[in-house]
Amino acid sequence: MKILFISDVYFPRINGVSTSIETFRNNLRALGHTVHLIAPDYLTPSSDESDITRVPSRSLPLDPEDRLMNYGWVMQRLEQLRNEQYDIIHVQTPFVAHYLGTKLSRLLEIPCVETYHTFFEEYLYHYIPFVPKSIMRFVAKRFSRHQGNSLDGMIVPSHPMRQVLQAYGVTTRAEVIPTGIEPESFVPGDGKLFRQKYNIPQDRPVLLFVGRVAHEKNIGFLLKVVAQVRQKVQDVLLVIAGEGPARASLQHEVQTAGLGENVMFIGYLDRHTELNSCYACADLFVFSSRTETQGLVLLEAMAQGTPLVSTAELGTLDVLRDGLGVWIAKEVVADFAEKVCMLLADAETRQSLSVSGKEYAHSWSAIKQAERMLGFYHALLMPSELRNLELQLEAGGSEY
Repeated sequence: MKILFISDVYFPRINGVSTSIETFRNNLRALGHTVHLIAPDYLTPSSDESDITRVPSRSLPLDPEDRLMNYGWVMQRLEQLRNEQYDIIHVQTPFVAHYLGTKLSRLLEIPCVETYHTFFEEYLYHYIPFVPKSIMRFVAKRFSRHQGNSLDGMIVPSHPMRQVLQAYGVTTRAEVIPTGIEPESFVPGDGKLFRQKYNIPQDRPVLLFVGRVAHEKNIGFLLKVVAQVRQKVQDVLLVIAGEGPARASLQHEVQTAGLGENVMFIGYLDRHTELNSCYACADLFVFSSRTETQGLVLLEAMAQGTPLVSTAELGTLDVLRDGLGVWIAKEVVADFAEKVCMLLADAETRQSLSVSGKEYAHSWSAIKQAERMLGFYHALLMPSELRNLELQLEAGGSEY
């Protein structure tokens, strides 16, 4: 099969969408399929530019990390794209990529699917703060419904996210297919060496957050947790690995709260060289985002044997199982902090969670998710008569 991915983001821009695209590209290609990607030109290449078309792009005033692709530049290459004879288009983001994908789908007469990576209802108002939150939520719902119903199929990373889209009025056929874990995530990192590099004492209690340092990640809540944990564990350290638009405000919050000795921002880490060691250096991984459509970092932490304390909301509710690598906490500072303190004081329970978490993470194989994705593609490519039969069978049609 020949597949065209289109995305408004990709490496060297580091986020969960880029990671998901890379994971599925690698595994679909490992299964013998061709995957091309159209993505913005960041003026800096990623580590692997094979089968990638970089589109001229410009910066965005409200989001300097991202780039806006030139729609017309791609459309001028329509005949080249037609000659590739793609079987299906898979859009990864809802901006220029969505409109390119749906347009090319019509012109090339092939199906278009899209992955719903971002919970925009709880996202947009952070980036357009001068518009009331209620209006931005309304806009996000209508935006998602309109786009979703213009597609031939949708991929959602979790069952709760599919339920949200159905409540919006999205009627397009949707399949729950999360991003899987690559074998390299299980390669043991060197936590001791990582601590040495960042001058963290080997016996210091370390909490870790990995992810985009953005408002919707609810990192401010984790700072409040650290402030409370510090009352019992004075030398506790929260390491925040990542970059994003909320970093400056969070650093200000750290100083205002007097947490300068208890919080360390270390920026982006290369997932292929340092990230595993970062996970391995921590006593606990902590997470409280309300907007995850999946929460891949939770599984990556488990793969390194790092126990978790996390809330379970939306996509993370689909991923986490209390006691399997994680203690699930309420989004209440006292409850979250109490669980953190209990685990920091109990090495035996941390070890038990480490073992169960590793076992659980192994069930989220990336190659299995790629095989499921292929199955969804094939279902959409079926002649309409066969597709109707399949839908009736899924619905339990007794006449078949």
